[in-house]
Amino acid sequence: MGRLAVIAGHSLLGSQFGARATAIDVPVGDTIVRVLDAGDYCFLQRHGADDYRPPHRVDHVANLLALRAVGCDRILAIGSVGGLRAEHAVGDVIVPHDFIALDRVVSAYDDARGHRVPQFDPAWRQSVIDAWTHESPKPLATEGVYWQTNGPRFETPAEIRLLAAFADVVGMTIATECIVAGELNLAYAAICVIDNLANGLRADPLTVTEFEAGKEANRAETAATIERVAHALAGA
Repeated sequence: MGRLAVIAGHSLLGSQFGARATAIDVPVGDTIVRVLDAGDYCFLQRHGADDYRPPHRVDHVANLLALRAVGCDRILAIGSVGGLRAEHAVGDVIVPHDFIALDRVVSAYDDARGHRVPQFDPAWRQSVIDAWTHESPKPLATEGVYWQTNGPRFETPAEIRLLAAFADVVGMTIATECIVAGELNLAYAAICVIDNLANGLRADPLTVTEFEAGKEANRAETAATIERVAHALAGA
């Protein structure tokens, strides 16, 4: 069995997760991807280790090729999302079972290998659910549909009403990452942390300040929990 990789973005950005890890710069074509070796698992910041890349500029193919190059065969992805349901609260956690991504086209291949049916890996997804349930007192929703928008802007209230008819959470990266991981034979599952209620779900419009506050409120607890879950999954 290969190694576990944890990929994170907003949910762990700025936290101490992986702080004691050793940096490995992995060349992928003309790109250098920094992977952090934490011993029993690897960690990668999808938006870049130094310069922040917004969601539409993330190089998912390079990121996942780098993880495969250092021996990873399964991915635990952490995603910051907006809740599309009135019953959602900031801090709620969802493990999506399906996704919608109709606009952005990204593939590791330019040939017939890209013709495949994408999905969150069922067996690996169940392992993630089991590990979270054992390691965290915070409950999580074990089903949900993730709708990926292109970003980097947030959605309008009218767009959120459309999305909410078909999905439970909205984000900008997880679906593409899942598609590319599957093409590269990397098992992939995601834990999504609700950092805001999507624009239009409340009387006041969503603001960037509110979004940043939600991230900050969740960051320490999320980082501590993910570290426990990662250690458990790496040793499974």
